[in-house]
Amino acid sequence: MRSAAFAPALPGKHARQHNAALAYAGIASGAVLLAVLFGLVAVTANPIFIGLAVGLLAGVLLLGNVSWTIWSIFGLGLFVVGVLPLWVEGYASKAVWGVSLLGLLLLAGTLLRALANPAVTRGAPPFVWLALSFLIYASADGLAHWGGPTQFFSGFKSYFQVFGLIFALAWLRVDEGNVRQWRKLFVILALVQLPWAIYELIWLVPIREGLRHAYPLLVPIDVVAGTFGASLHAGGANGEMAAFLIIALVFLLARWREKALTARRVMLFAPIILAPLFMGETKAVVVMLPLAFATLYRRELLARPHYALAGLLVGALLTVAAGYAYLSQQKKTLEQYVAGTLSYNVYEGGYGGRELNRTTVLTFWAKQHGLHDPVGTVFGHGLGSTSENAGGQMARRYAGKGIGLTAASRLLWEQGLGGMLLFLSILLAAWRAAGRLWRQTGDAAIRADAAAIQAALPVFAFFLVYRAALVEGRVFQIVFAAMLGYLAWLCRQQADAGPGPLSARHEG
Repeated sequence: MRSAAFAPALPGKHARQHNAALAYAGIASGAVLLAVLFGLVAVTANPIFIGLAVGLLAGVLLLGNVSWTIWSIFGLGLFVVGVLPLWVEGYASKAVWGVSLLGLLLLAGTLLRALANPAVTRGAPPFVWLALSFLIYASADGLAHWGGPTQFFSGFKSYFQVFGLIFALAWLRVDEGNVRQWRKLFVILALVQLPWAIYELIWLVPIREGLRHAYPLLVPIDVVAGTFGASLHAGGANGEMAAFLIIALVFLLARWREKALTARRVMLFAPIILAPLFMGETKAVVVMLPLAFATLYRRELLARPHYALAGLLVGALLTVAAGYAYLSQQKKTLEQYVAGTLSYNVYEGGYGGRELNRTTVLTFWAKQHGLHDPVGTVFGHGLGSTSENAGGQMARRYAGKGIGLTAASRLLWEQGLGGMLLFLSILLAAWRAAGRLWRQTGDAAIRADAAAIQAALPVFAFFLVYRAALVEGRVFQIVFAAMLGYLAWLCRQQADAGPGPLSARHEG
């Protein structure tokens, strides 16, 4: 009897039946293997393994439809990941790592499609290529400074768990209807922060007040973080929520300025968006608000100074009101409040129980680097080297100091000056792309969004020295990557449509 490997090709109907039988056999075999695999995972009763397995299965099923994958990342990442630790801490809260797995599968799938068909990448703005360069640089740097698989893969996940959103929206032909729905989803995200903030303020802050004797460093009001992430026994992403709401407000005002949104809707949405800013104690609001408003209205300072002054006055009043609201929650004078803030942000006081603060963490890096360590200064010490959870080599060497306190310090320690400059170049190139889009488009809504993106970029740049969320905060990273991906998508749309009628008027 002939071996099946050398059997002659079966003609016509028999060939189709034979191929169908092989396909069914392959599907059945795969189903059996998956059943065994998921059975073994279920037996462990480990929420992390179960979450990763579900994320892997969902990711494989969704790879064929990019829009569904993005919907899943947005839905789970923005509305579930941050609030789950409020009720389920420890191992169970890590089950949301399945969202990270979805993001990494989207990244891998998008890169493979780009390699298979390079034509899909044509017309992408320069900042997308800089983002890809940063990914390659960080990966190569991590391999060159190998500190073990746990350190490397933990660092890679931390940095790039949702980077796939940038490339997918930039390179793949995403339907305009989906983009329109995603914009509405982010509006909903901005609006739901208020009910969540009220719940956290009324129910969770008193609970945390009762826990202060067991957790001396616990700040009860920090739990007011909306859906951006908090837990009963640790800190909260209140700064990230505040930054997102300020960015949402900027988008709202930019559309109203371009007459792409009615004043009635602005008056309806603005109070809901602003309210959570006054419920917590995010002192950085007094920096981010004027920064965003000044950037948004900078063009009007010369063209329409009275209009610009009105907008800046609103921003100033909101800043003063926020500062007064935060001060009223403290049992301190203004001088004591300012002195305490400067102590653990600028002077020698440590932040969050660590030896270093947001300023000294940078000066400490400078003291440890220089001509005596040129490789570490330029290239850093590798992905994940500052991670305390992953046992990074630098984190172990400088235990207790908190060298990974901010995104800037983490980038400097892990990627060196080269990686830091490359990351900054992404923001700068995105700024230029948004400015070019603003000049070229004839669509009022797109002009508004381009201006709002430019106003949001300084807020993200401020976060480099404020917190580490840009390189580890999953929810905030989704906001950042989605905005850059949306900008890339708009640039591709504009390139396909050609310059609008307003391009000549606003050129330069």
